[in-house]
Amino acid sequence: MYDPKSMKAEEFINHEEILDTLKYAEKNKHNKELIASLIEKARLCKGLSHREAAVLLECDIDELNQEMFKLAKEIKQKIYGNRIVMFAPLYLSNYCVNGCVYCPYHAKNKHICRKKLTQEQVREETIALQDMGHKRLALEAGEDPVNNPIEYILECIDTIYSIKHKNGAIRRVNVNIAATTVENYKRLKDAGIGTYILFQETYHKENYEQLHPTGPKHNYAYHTEAMDRAMQGGIDDVGLGVLYGLNLYRYDFVGLLMHAEHLEAVFGVGPHTISVPRICPADDIDVGDFSNAISDDIFKKIVAVIRIAVPYTGMIVSTRESEASRKAALELGVSQISGASSTSVGGYVEKEPEEENTAQFDRSDTRTLDEVVNWLLELGYIPSFCTACYREGRTGDRFMSLAKTGAIANCCQPNALMTLKEYLVDYASDETRKNGERVIAEELEKIPAEKVRNIAREYISEIEGGKRDFRF
Repeated sequence: MYDPKSMKAEEFINHEEILDTLKYAEKNKHNKELIASLIEKARLCKGLSHREAAVLLECDIDELNQEMFKLAKEIKQKIYGNRIVMFAPLYLSNYCVNGCVYCPYHAKNKHICRKKLTQEQVREETIALQDMGHKRLALEAGEDPVNNPIEYILECIDTIYSIKHKNGAIRRVNVNIAATTVENYKRLKDAGIGTYILFQETYHKENYEQLHPTGPKHNYAYHTEAMDRAMQGGIDDVGLGVLYGLNLYRYDFVGLLMHAEHLEAVFGVGPHTISVPRICPADDIDVGDFSNAISDDIFKKIVAVIRIAVPYTGMIVSTRESEASRKAALELGVSQISGASSTSVGGYVEKEPEEENTAQFDRSDTRTLDEVVNWLLELGYIPSFCTACYREGRTGDRFMSLAKTGAIANCCQPNALMTLKEYLVDYASDETRKNGERVIAEELEKIPAEKVRNIAREYISEIEGGKRDFRF
């Protein structure tokens, strides 16, 4: 039976409940009165249930869809303002023992170049990322207990945090590695990670097992229950996501929201982030082999309804998506994007030869970080390199209490402007610096509290004079 408080995967992600939800959504997709009432309910920024959200996703009434898109943008603005958090992935190793059919790292792929960074290479990659201006990383590694044990990941985290190059420093390391034990999650927490990220790929158990035919990842329950173990291990910020295109998107959309409801029901804290990746080409992966790949229009609808249904979460879109697709996603509620990403192992120090391809997937957005920052500025956003909440202990329920009330903006706005100022002084091109200074001047005036506004101005002046790392 469906039970959001259960600790068993097949009970909090219940197959029959998802099917019933999809039937309910199909039945009500033309129910104008119900859909309009759900939109009005969502305006309160308290979120929607998986069943309510499924109705909005299924709605094919254009005027109401347009209303949803408008509302998604309003909700994001109300909670997070116009700041966009910047980050980059750092791939440590592509050794993997799993047989995932959609990933080029799968164990049977004999022609991909296998590579694992040494600690010196981790250092070099970190410095390269710092020299771009990055402050926040997401570590990525295949699952391989011999080549990528937890001790290796922990050593890499220590190395990254130890490096201070010029004015650069990585202030937050998020981790995207395979499901593991409570004890290992405790060790990751003690190492100072920010968010633990793990994509479910698909919530459909039968399809999940077919897509993961061999390796430890084949175990659906162990993988699906990983976030529970992470929170039991003390990690109170976790990030969810599915890989759209592997399974019917409606099913996975509902499963994703049920997972968020489960975390709320059991721990009182929903997902810190939700990512919305789509299947895309890679070394030996052809998107044409996946009949469930979704269109741009469906992708935009998913982004908008997730923002409406889970208003407090940070929403992430990566360089899998094109510039145009990322622009559309930003307008519908995305609050975090990667910039100048490399999906190769050791891809930041120097471009790898084509014959030594180690990339997990092809990027659609290949712009430099400075180009992405300037683009965001011209679109009216504040590119933010802020990591203050993590370092001030505003995580888990403490962060959520601020996000759900919109009070987080009192910290986010000045912190975003101060970290943008750091970027402008240390790394930006002349054009980006000019645009950034204009945005900072405009946005400072919008800080409602006079005391905060004056302190932010003082700190920004001190950044100009050479000091770094101020935060509210």
